Amino acid sequence: MREAALIEPLSRLTVTAATAAGACLLKVSGTLDSNTYLELRNTVIKAALDEPPAVLVDVSELNVPASSAWSVFTSARWHVSTWPDVPILLVCPRQDVAARIARVGAARYVAVHADVESAMRSVACGQHPRRRARIALPHAQSSLRGSRNFVAERLVHWSLAPLVPTAKVIVDVFVDNVLLHTDSAPVVLLENAGSTVTIAVQDNSVFPAVRHEATDGSTDQASGLAVVSSLSRTWGSSPAPNGKTVWAVLGPENLL
Repeated sequence: MREAALIEPLSRLTVTAATAAGACLLKVSGTLDSNTYLELRNTVIKAALDEPPAVLVDVSELNVPASSAWSVFTSARWHVSTWPDVPILLVCPRQDVAARIARVGAARYVAVHADVESAMRSVACGQHPRRRARIALPHAQSSLRGSRNFVAERLVHWSLAPLVPTAKVIVDVFVDNVLLHTDSAPVVLLENAGSTVTIAVQDNSVFPAVRHEATDGSTDQASGLAVVSSLSRTWGSSPAPNGKTVWAVLGPENLL
């Protein structure tokens, strides 16, 4: 099993990534405290954004002086709970540590399992069918038309044609922002689970997408992200392995 280091030892925290039963397995060692909290949270979030079946975090070698720091995994789960909704589970064979995690309430949102096998069994029981599609586009104005066509074709194929007008507006905003504010070649991701559709666009900029307000504080500017906010159930900007992913979730209530 090949492992890759995600956080260097100089940070007092070491995280290596491997694959276990198709899921992402992160092995964490070192000290989790106020100095390493954010880097561990972001590492878990980034692993989830790659959309594996699950992210398993082996915490058996993790030193946590303050019990409240276990909330780092609850925070990571909250950030990906809407999209991509990848389960995050902890693996820890030590019963005393598992009990400590449970006492601070983290186990209510991020289950603790004694081994990888039991964690993956729980994932298999809770899996929901998803359909995904992806297209990489050039950094060019033609990508605006290409992204709209891609979204329309996929949604029609998935028998979700009523959502096409809304989806085309949102993907147009996301791709246009990539072309205007980065030098990236945008990657468009489309996902369907049940009655919802998620539209996501990746770029190589680490700066999060932000909805700006008017300088006088009176009303929102008529920005693209203001339009996305009004047309979608929810939207967000999440750190990705090489930049960020901006996404929006559409439901039946978002028809145009």
